Amino acid sequence: MALFGQKALGDLTEREVLALAIANEEEDSRIYQVFAEACSESFPASARIFEDMAAEEREHRASLFSVYRTRFGEHLPPIRREDVRGFLSRRPVWWTKNLSPDRMREEAAIMEMQAANFYDKAASQTLDTRIRELFLHLAEVERGHRKKADTLKEAHLTDTAVGEEDAARHRQFVLTYVQPGLAGLIDGSVSTLAPLFAAAFATHNNWNTFLVGLAASVGAGISMGITEAMSDDGIISGRGSPWLRGLVCGMMTAIGGIGHSLPYLVPDSMASAFTIATAIAAAIVAVELIAIAWIRTKYMDTPFLRSVFQVVVGGVLVLLAGIFIGSA
Repeated sequence: MALFGQKALGDLTEREVLALAIANEEEDSRIYQVFAEACSESFPASARIFEDMAAEEREHRASLFSVYRTRFGEHLPPIRREDVRGFLSRRPVWWTKNLSPDRMREEAAIMEMQAANFYDKAASQTLDTRIRELFLHLAEVERGHRKKADTLKEAHLTDTAVGEEDAARHRQFVLTYVQPGLAGLIDGSVSTLAPLFAAAFATHNNWNTFLVGLAASVGAGISMGITEAMSDDGIISGRGSPWLRGLVCGMMTAIGGIGHSLPYLVPDSMASAFTIATAIAAAIVAVELIAIAWIRTKYMDTPFLRSVFQVVVGGVLVLLAGIFIGSA
């Protein structure tokens, strides 16, 4: 249905082309301003770049409107992007708020490139010399935007600013992914030990033990995911999307529990099946605890030996509790 009523590029008047260019500059300035606001707290240098780019777009819009006002008066024609086949479109603003500063800069470069390419193509398709000249001028304006963006980047993104933004980016990664993931991995790897080994030593049946471990892992994953998502909306703490953190936490919780449950898929018909499965499960638990200690050391600056001691002591206590209860 969107194609019905659309104009071909060659059908546009000079007045309509100017109106579309004005709308394009206005929308791009708003997008850059959204980029600036999204970066203002953690990435101030990038925020200044986008503020300057937004100001540049507003200046170009003012220049275009001045030309339009001189030739056609105050009122813009009721023509939209959707009314022209092939006219460049922009992503919705709500989508741009979730981008990293680097991705925002890439998106800005794409926006300018698309605009310049569109105007070049438009110039090659029209036979009207006045409209062709206008298109070529707009293309040069867009290329000027890209050069201006590079200049602003060199001015604002000094070595100190880059270091600060890298540190902020690392901090955001830790808050959004590492901390929820680590909390989930610890919970899944440690808390599921008690029900798993309790079931193992109570039944000496591998399949039933696996079912208990699977249920405990999936249940813990759902519970931890919901808890993480509901405990902090990320607005004050700056920890990012609550549902993204909940997903990471829930998945790592389930993975942590399922890891040492899988060995109990060893068929009960095999000789010493219970002993083999339990030995493999214990080895996997050791690997999980070492992995937890390594993550804490790498991202939380916790000394490795201290971290190993803490997670091993906690894991062993839960493991012994499960074995003791299961053997009672």
